[in-house]
Amino acid sequence: MIRNRILCLLLLALPACSVSEDQEVTLGRQNAEEINAQLPIVTDPAVSSYIQNLGESIAKTTSRADLDWHFYVVNIKQVNAFALPGGFVYVNRGLIESATQLDELTGTLGHEIGHVVERHSVKQMEKAQKANVGVAVVCTLTNVCNSGLGQAAVQVGGSAIFARYSRLDELQADSEAVVNVTRAGYNPQGIPDLFQVLLKEREYRPTQVEGWFASHPLEETRITRAKQLIATLHSVQGKQLLVDAPDFHDFKDRLAALPVARMPQAPTGNDLPSQRQR
Repeated sequence: MIRNRILCLLLLALPACSVSEDQEVTLGRQNAEEINAQLPIVTDPAVSSYIQNLGESIAKTTSRADLDWHFYVVNIKQVNAFALPGGFVYVNRGLIESATQLDELTGTLGHEIGHVVERHSVKQMEKAQKANVGVAVVCTLTNVCNSGLGQAAVQVGGSAIFARYSRLDELQADSEAVVNVTRAGYNPQGIPDLFQVLLKEREYRPTQVEGWFASHPLEETRITRAKQLIATLHSVQGKQLLVDAPDFHDFKDRLAALPVARMPQAPTGNDLPSQRQR
């Protein structure tokens, strides 16, 4: 695909794998175009408007409020969420359905926003010792340098190969989430609460949440750490923070009424070009 080749060439051109904010935004926008063409993005105006407004209400409280943030719902039942460089955040339908109240969804959005604020995927590229390693990281993050559209969709919906952050990255994103959702007026307790929900779901619906756990290392220590951070926030004490709201449940009902998208089939070995053909 021509666009994929251009993107990979762009990354090869980055000196010493250093990525400026302008390059980060360009990279994120191009990757988002690829992903939006490959995945079943919900286009219902009410659903799209709600997730965009909710995400912006958090993102605009962060140190990167100047980014042009974009939020999407992916019409996939698997539980997952991910972020691209430059302010593009995706939440799977399955995760929204697993959230029992508003603060659990805002906690998820805050976490993914935290990855963008901390530039975690960009830092992975910058740490690469060689330009081609940097390209490999980005191609893994977004799968845009491979031609199998169905395979990309399966990876995003299931194993979410392209968003494998370190445990330190996850803790940093949790910290960002706690601070920023609180600033936005939402109860940060939804962050550890959703973790608990997902741990329970792993016991009886492992295939639905395996993508989340593959891309978001989750341990009991993360839950404890989030609770400890919440307890230290003076801004939480005595402040009325939003836990739930009727419009969140209207949003869930609207989403539930939409048909679930059929996932594209992953390409077989016969569908992929051989090494000799490349």
